Amino acid sequence: MISWVLVLARRIWTRLWVRVVLLSLCSLLSLAFAPLLTPFIPEGIKYQLGRDAILPVLTILASGMLAVTTFSLNVMVSAYRAASSMATPRAYRLLLEDTTTQSVLATFVGGFVYSLSAVILFHAQVYSDDAAVVVFGFTIVVVVLIVLAILRWIDHLSHLGSMDHTLQIIEAQARETLRNRARRPCLGARAATDDDILPVSARAFVARKSGYIRFIDMAKLNQLAQEAASDIHIGCAPGDFVLRDTPLGMANMGDDRVLKTAARCFEIGDVRSFDQDPALGLVILAETAQRALSPGVNDPGTAVEVIGRLQRLLWEELPVPPNAEKDHKATFPRVSIAPVAVTTLLSAAFAAIARDGAKDPDVMARLHGALAALADHPNTQMAAAAQDMQKALNQS
Repeated sequence: MISWVLVLARRIWTRLWVRVVLLSLCSLLSLAFAPLLTPFIPEGIKYQLGRDAILPVLTILASGMLAVTTFSLNVMVSAYRAASSMATPRAYRLLLEDTTTQSVLATFVGGFVYSLSAVILFHAQVYSDDAAVVVFGFTIVVVVLIVLAILRWIDHLSHLGSMDHTLQIIEAQARETLRNRARRPCLGARAATDDDILPVSARAFVARKSGYIRFIDMAKLNQLAQEAASDIHIGCAPGDFVLRDTPLGMANMGDDRVLKTAARCFEIGDVRSFDQDPALGLVILAETAQRALSPGVNDPGTAVEVIGRLQRLLWEELPVPPNAEKDHKATFPRVSIAPVAVTTLLSAAFAAIARDGAKDPDVMARLHGALAALADHPNTQMAAAAQDMQKALNQS
């Protein structure tokens, strides 16, 4: 089960500046260790490679990497803006987490920091002629890494910002979230049912601010419940919008401090997160189809392609039925939450497309075909929900 520490670490790692800083620090560390390696240099090489041999290379590298980095940043921003205008603004946050772009830009910036710092150290007479040989070896490694990054960047630019690339990124993220939720339909907690009876003394813990629920720390909630010898029932789910001072759940705890601690286990923000929200990826894909069906774009082919991707996700990565949660021991037995509803996923995927594409026969034919296929889903809940949606479309 994903813990809050792992989620926070993953969010930090997907930031562009993190990789840039790490590679820049590696560049500076290599220059700091260069004088320490001089005793291991053979005597013959010391007299062949000096500061006069390496300084021109470092100067060219510093000036070239600055220009390449600036150009690459402009290309990245332009491509991401174009992709978000073609698909949906919500896709922009996913594009910013593209690891290929981050690694390439970090390599460029790291090469610039390395070469500029080395030039400064040589002119400041910090390095001896012996250290110049070590720096020359490091420079060869940096040049090789930069060349590989350029080749990787050229290949990546061939599809960066395109509709196909954007849809692939959205689908991949949606698939990962659905797969994680399929393993833990109740986020590791017990499945809440209508038969659950809360004690009369149960009290509600409320949201600290208004916004979307981005993450629920189930481990912390379970620990609180164990310490208080109580049970906690969560009445909302990741992706829900809550208002400040409205109930998040119920707990049989009399201590106000513990209730406030339980409320702090809910991360609430301005935008939804993929960490525990299986419907978000489906919503973003559906929004892309809506944009394609707008009169200003008029691209039903993209909507048809999106329907196929949504159908594939729901067929292959559908979370297990709620009753399956009872077949294994819950990781957090003191906490209960309702499993993700199949109707919620189906509505997030197809409801908006059915509304905006009602007048397009090709789109509706593809949508009816997708629902007919999902009506044969092994999950009986999905099969029934698909049949109900198809009947509703036929009656409208």
